[in-house]
Amino acid sequence: MSKHLKLLLPLLLTIVVNTVFAQLAPYDEVLEGNINSNKVLSANKRYLLRGFVNVNEPATLTIPPGTIIYGEKSSKGTLIINRGAKIIANGTKEKPIIFTSQQPVGQRAAGDWGGIIIAGRARINVPGGTAVIEGGTGTVYGGGDNPNDDDSSGVLRYVRIEFPGIAYLPDNEINGLTLAGVGRKTVIEYVQVSYSGDDSFEWFGGTVNAKYLVAYKGIDDDFDTDFGYRGKCQFLFGFRDPNIADISGSNGFESDNDGTGTLNEPRTQPIYSNVTLIGPLPTPDFTQFNANFRRGAHLRRSTLTSIYNSIIMGYPVGLLIDGQNTVDAAVAGNLQIRNTIVAGSQTGKNITSNIQAFDVATWFNTQTFSNKVYDNSTQVGLVDPFNLSKPNPVPTSNSVAVNAASFQNERLQDKFFTRVSYIGAFDPNGPRWDEGWTNYDPQNTNYNVTSDLKENTVVPVDFVLYQNYPNPFNPSTTISFTINKPAYVKLSVYNSLGQEVDNLVNEYKTQGTYNITWQPKDLTSGIYYYTLYTEGKAISKKMMLLK
Repeated sequence: MSKHLKLLLPLLLTIVVNTVFAQLAPYDEVLEGNINSNKVLSANKRYLLRGFVNVNEPATLTIPPGTIIYGEKSSKGTLIINRGAKIIANGTKEKPIIFTSQQPVGQRAAGDWGGIIIAGRARINVPGGTAVIEGGTGTVYGGGDNPNDDDSSGVLRYVRIEFPGIAYLPDNEINGLTLAGVGRKTVIEYVQVSYSGDDSFEWFGGTVNAKYLVAYKGIDDDFDTDFGYRGKCQFLFGFRDPNIADISGSNGFESDNDGTGTLNEPRTQPIYSNVTLIGPLPTPDFTQFNANFRRGAHLRRSTLTSIYNSIIMGYPVGLLIDGQNTVDAAVAGNLQIRNTIVAGSQTGKNITSNIQAFDVATWFNTQTFSNKVYDNSTQVGLVDPFNLSKPNPVPTSNSVAVNAASFQNERLQDKFFTRVSYIGAFDPNGPRWDEGWTNYDPQNTNYNVTSDLKENTVVPVDFVLYQNYPNPFNPSTTISFTINKPAYVKLSVYNSLGQEVDNLVNEYKTQGTYNITWQPKDLTSGIYYYTLYTEGKAISKKMMLLK
């Protein structure tokens, strides 16, 4: 072999590996066009959303726990539940329903597909009572002359929505999860939106309530409300990557009555309690963040948003009360912020308003409001809130958030609200409600493992993967495979969520049989899967660790 060829071989192998493994995720069935009658998906299949997929009245789309659905990038795959139709996506903590990018591991990005749009017949404040949702889908929402605030569009429970939020036109994007004119009998709880290309969650009018939401590393706003949204939301967590923000200005909360700030009824009046928003600034003097980050809460254009028992920290500006109508609402007590902590903004920017005659700091610090302002986020006392790969926003035992909540306010008397003693989204005494079903590293999750995490039964002729021995095992086991010709081989181990926990082989191998001993270090007892990739093919088997 020549000297030059020897030098080029590692580069050539790298190109081969990238070519072999950088493939779009496989799927079993395409969802496209119109769904006009009831349809039930299968957790044993993987699905591809192609283009705008419309579920139309009176159809119900039922998605069982553990189902994986990819959004096709080239066609801007988007799932739309139209007025009168329903979605029943009732996942479980152990088997969440996953909507995600079809792109390969390491090549996924915000905006790889459209997202989920749900349209209902509840009231909105647009004249005439109906409107067309932004995003270019043509979806109509709102109840018109016969609105129904008790409308039901179904259930979203234990659902992950990853890498959605595509820009159809400038300032006309599809959000991660859009809830447009959705009624209060719809169930929205335990939903995570990650890496959305626009807002993670946006409500356009309606009355739907929501609990246990995670907005993770989105580009635009975490929680956006407008056009007369009047629902209740509790236990929300928003987390930002300092490098990811939108040119339009990225906020934790953003709220308008409508696009021009009219006083149209019903007024936008969401009620939030127990929210934790973690912005891009771990310290007030931190400068290595995207300049498009703006405010933890931007309340503007005549909104009547109210926030209780919450934490807003690490944004360049903590709170902005924007516009005379919004200020008037705050002074009159129609817009309320109570038992809430704002911390860690740039110097002098924790609490702000653009109406000079309004002493916003005095208002916010009114004794009976029980709000608190801290210069540094560390003063709040959360465990590790700014950790970019494993955020831990739980209060420590001596945090100022402990035993600081109140549910005496008349707006919190609804039975929807769970009465807790702590401020923020997480109980200092645990357990965390986001554990077991969320994924804080979807970029590196292998979704090629079959959706119900059974063993892959398609055995390629070019290689054989054997059952590990012993199985169950502790502390180690041997995984064997045979390849019938020289090839580049990757052997990885995944947990039950499809997250890679170890890579055992990732190199060029000659023909033969190989025995690999695996001794997991910091893993708990449970079921794991090992997958062998070569020649553009893959096979998986199941094993059990018993400690």
